[in-house]
Amino acid sequence: MATKTKIAAKHYDALIAPVITEKSTLLSEAGQVVFKVPLTATKTEIKEAVEALFKVKVTGVNTLRTKGKTKRFRGIAGRRSDEKKAIVTLAEGDSIDVTTGL
Repeated sequence: MATKTKIAAKHYDALIAPVITEKSTLLSEAGQVVFKVPLTATKTEIKEAVEALFKVKVTGVNTLRTKGKTKRFRGIAGRRSDEKKAIVTLAEGDSIDVTTGL
């Protein structure tokens, strides 16, 4: 890849944090990385952000939205926030170590 992509502030806004769970660790063995993203982020924005920030080739992006649950704490009802996750599939040979950060 000879093309250079310019890192903009919008790329940092498209990714909130990596998701580090047992399931996401198993996906990383298959060349996939899971990120928490804003509810308004689109698949193309997520792809551009990952390619610019981590300098890898993205072959696919799958997203999922989770509705916030209603929970009780000491008898007071509260609600968890809605969240959106992106499962990013990387090209063969590319990898991202999410434990190091940006």
